[in-house]
Amino acid sequence: MAEPWKKTYRVIVLSVVKHAYLPDAIAAHPRFELMAVADDPDRPEWTHARNQAYADEKGIPYIQDVEQALAEQECDIAVISSEAERHCSLAMRAVRRGLHIIVDKPLSTHVQACEDLTQALRSRSLQGMVWSRNFLPSLIEARSVVESQGLGELLTIHCDFYFSKDAGPPKVSEAPSSTPIQWLKRQLDAHADGSDGGLGVEPMGELQIEGIYPLAYVHALCGSPLKEVFATTATHFHQANVDNEVDDLAALSFVLENGVTGSLAMGRIGAASHPDIGEIKLHLIGTTGALVISEARPEVGLYYKDQPQGEFKHLRIANRNDFLLMDAFADALDFGAELPLDVETACHIARVIRAAYQSVDEAQAVTITSEAPS
Repeated sequence: MAEPWKKTYRVIVLSVVKHAYLPDAIAAHPRFELMAVADDPDRPEWTHARNQAYADEKGIPYIQDVEQALAEQECDIAVISSEAERHCSLAMRAVRRGLHIIVDKPLSTHVQACEDLTQALRSRSLQGMVWSRNFLPSLIEARSVVESQGLGELLTIHCDFYFSKDAGPPKVSEAPSSTPIQWLKRQLDAHADGSDGGLGVEPMGELQIEGIYPLAYVHALCGSPLKEVFATTATHFHQANVDNEVDDLAALSFVLENGVTGSLAMGRIGAASHPDIGEIKLHLIGTTGALVISEARPEVGLYYKDQPQGEFKHLRIANRNDFLLMDAFADALDFGAELPLDVETACHIARVIRAAYQSVDEAQAVTITSEAPS
């Protein structure tokens, strides 16, 4: 009899129209094998083109029928890297077939869809992981310090999470009579440089697109859900965000259920604003010490004559985040080990973000609940 922890898990990719880093990470791990790419036949042509290109790259079939693919491929896991608005619906179809799931971030901007998916996984005893950066070397070190009581009892946490990426033309660069920037077209154009995190028909603010990353850090380091949040947002940098009435800057202050207080400042601040991918730091204060962590460390700087303007000058090293995430998923399947960011926690983060936008509208702190605002 084969030992269960030696099993190679079969994986089907349900749409890979946004970022390929997720299925790439799965393909690179020896415990997992990509079997096919699948999507619905009525998707736009650009969707099929991207799916087919990825399938060709990996030497696997592209099946333009999700239900047929799920029935025929006999897979253990579905990985979803579609438009964010389709994440939960595609994941739910896989879960109903008895598959474990790995979903790109964000889980969804629709909290009820997250709630339904969480319940479906729980009722079927299936594993569901949402992609994160929780195994970056700096985050591993920070968690080690906190768990070893190196700061004493943790009192407060702050995270700066600024991405130095563009999102089309800068704000007010277009004439007043110009045609508003269409969200999906802008995201399709952004695919070439990987800045299409908000891919889809529904416009998404930066808090919705990237907020799950820093809020997952907070959860991992503090070990507690959030209880209350106060937030402000702005559209400061990018005309596409102005035209589609979504934020590119956000600031949150919050209280966790265990009494720790915290804050988050985040946004998409333009490629010219920073020599690295952005200013991403964690500040932790405890009863006996304090800690500042730069998320990008360890890194090396690379500067040379005639260096292309768009090339990042700082390169991260010793980064095994993707491999360790898949190690953790294998452990969850083999032994029921805890996941770095499970669907239930990602669902809570979706509630936090919904409450943050409610706070912006009401200009007051909002208690985080599973109930939709009236």
